[in-house]
Amino acid sequence: MATVAPGLSIGPESNLTRYLQNIRKFPMLAPEEEYTLAQRLRDSGDSEAAHRLVTSHLRLVAKIAMGYRGYGLPMGEVISEGNVGLMQAVKRFDPERGFRLATYAMWWIRAAIQEYILHSWSLVKMGTTAAQKKLFFNLRKMKGQLQLMDEGDMHPDKVTQIATKLGVPEQDVINMNRRLSSPDHSLNAPVRMDGDGEWQDWLVDESDDQETTLAESQEMGQRRALLSGALKSLNERERHILTQRRLRDDPVTLEDLSQHYGISRERVRQIEVRAFEKLQKWMHGAMTGAAPAVAAVAC
Repeated sequence: MATVAPGLSIGPESNLTRYLQNIRKFPMLAPEEEYTLAQRLRDSGDSEAAHRLVTSHLRLVAKIAMGYRGYGLPMGEVISEGNVGLMQAVKRFDPERGFRLATYAMWWIRAAIQEYILHSWSLVKMGTTAAQKKLFFNLRKMKGQLQLMDEGDMHPDKVTQIATKLGVPEQDVINMNRRLSSPDHSLNAPVRMDGDGEWQDWLVDESDDQETTLAESQEMGQRRALLSGALKSLNERERHILTQRRLRDDPVTLEDLSQHYGISRERVRQIEVRAFEKLQKWMHGAMTGAAPAVAAVAC
């Protein structure tokens, strides 16, 4: 049970309707008011400011949580976990960065909810790598869009369609779909009726070896270093616009950025295109040895 305000908690599922009605009573905050409250919380740890920031965004948590109804978990618990993510976001929010709290908080909310769902599902069914976790959530979404929620293997054409859309191998789609569709079985169950051997004895360790893990880590580090160096070649406005438009899962709209900088949407688009071209040029130079700062950046 998560309590985010006195007298406002989520317990049994029967209380969910009442909870959703109660959170509508909390008013939304104007940008100026939100900024002031966030400053008070950051500068003096004002608990009243934190309370207002949290309660004004409870509807956002409920809206996001409702998108995870297809996982067979109590919605009250899902919302509770989302509220935990919201409180973490409020605690870490910096109003000086120029973003609204809702934009920042939605990532914390989703992360908290997804972590709860992954822990609630069987580890035998669910993969533990970042790629498998991403496929886990996207596969269910895609199947819902294609109305393929029945259990069992999918038609090869649908497998190909989903794999192409998600950019993953078809076999990964097939394996994950079978994991999600099959019931749990004990790993200690005997393979045969005579009790000779258990299923866990036949499990294959699919984790990467140390050499593969090290190589991937080094490659990722080099990519991050290149991107970091390339971003430094942009001015502050170009870097901010490019980050918000190209480096986020949920890009900020041209309209929002135009209002932030007091310029037209077309001007924002032009800056974005120019910044991206400069980024590409810098990275190309870095990879071909034409950028003298590459060695320093990559270290």
